[in-house]
Amino acid sequence: MYKVAVVGPDQSVKRILTLAREIEKDLEFVPFVYQKTAEVKDFVMNPETPVDFWLFSGYIPYKIAVNTVGSNETFIYIESSTLSIYKGIVDLSANRGKMLERISVDLIESHFYTKDLLQFEQPLKEMYSKPFDVDIQAEELFDFHYDLWQADKIDAAFTCYPTVYEDLQQAGIPAFWLSPNRNEILHTIRMFFEKIKTFYYKDTQISVVTIEIVEYDAIKEKMKESYQLDYLELHLKKTLIQLCERLDGSLFEQGNGRYAIFSTRGAVEREIGALIEKVNHLSLEAGSSVAVGIGFGQTVFTAETNAYRAIRESKRKEKQEIVIVQEDGTMIDAVGEEDELTYSYRTDDKEFLAKLNEGNISVKTFKRIESLIRKMDWTSFTTKDLAIHLKMSDRNAQRIVSDLCKVNVVECVGEESRYSRGRPVKVYQLT
Repeated sequence: MYKVAVVGPDQSVKRILTLAREIEKDLEFVPFVYQKTAEVKDFVMNPETPVDFWLFSGYIPYKIAVNTVGSNETFIYIESSTLSIYKGIVDLSANRGKMLERISVDLIESHFYTKDLLQFEQPLKEMYSKPFDVDIQAEELFDFHYDLWQADKIDAAFTCYPTVYEDLQQAGIPAFWLSPNRNEILHTIRMFFEKIKTFYYKDTQISVVTIEIVEYDAIKEKMKESYQLDYLELHLKKTLIQLCERLDGSLFEQGNGRYAIFSTRGAVEREIGALIEKVNHLSLEAGSSVAVGIGFGQTVFTAETNAYRAIRESKRKEKQEIVIVQEDGTMIDAVGEEDELTYSYRTDDKEFLAKLNEGNISVKTFKRIESLIRKMDWTSFTTKDLAIHLKMSDRNAQRIVSDLCKVNVVECVGEESRYSRGRPVKVYQLT
């Protein structure tokens, strides 16, 4: 059973848990209640109870978590809409006995209804807004609303922070807490549960890890006695069995220095670090580089096919790298390393494919370049940049870019002088 952390202030967490337990009985929910948003950092860094997924009551705790540990596919938050402002105006107007004309609103900078606030300027005479970042202190938000109230510039205050809402009420200021409504919570929860199911099926996909000692025939020729080869294979097998234990998998010898481990995708992805360590150990024992290709799939046949494709790519690399081919055809180079690169070697765009064929460029080559540019967030690049990051020769990078320019997939947008002598370096962009 998966455990889901529900993170937010007490009132929000109780409401989310009530709705979540109504529609999902097979998950275990763990409340993480905070008094101050800064506590979210401790929750995600050192959770008292280990959890598999995180459901945040709003964008603020979610953003704090992402800023603390980075983006995570197990994180999701419940998003509010402009409906919460409409509801607040109606509720507070009903309490006053007349329509609100002047309000103050605090809101996350560049998030949810920021751009939509303009639509409230017509029915309202005055509207004061304070965009803020998640690191802001609650006291600053309270002072923003309180100062406007003291200056008799507002009739009510709208805030994203529950603690600010409570402080405003204690100060006698009509206030409304901008929080998700029931339908928004239910919609997010249902989407989240579908994501968890998808994650489960993905986690249990079949994985085939193919490991091959490169130039194994040459190693055998160097052995003076057959016993030396037997001892080497025993040492290699011991390391592989230890790896199998970590992956909860089964080892199959395919002969001539090639082995296959059958496991699940989830186990392999969780143990990438151990896999890299064991592969390096195998390389030292054999005195040779080791190629590793991993294939994921819904069936054994698909996983094996993808593993064969991955091992071929791994053997072509100039240095030892692990390559993964996923069930959708996505390929991952240099798995677990800083220069890890994810791209697809397929395209359904027939017109674009015809262009690449005309330029004699494979889909895989272009997708690698495109993925690198996206990963590095380059607005422009040089052939030297491609050569360094894609581990290819300068001449090969120049040829590829030249061919892409011929079919208008890449264009030269200028030159830059990096050195005091020599020709300026041409700068390119994808069209």
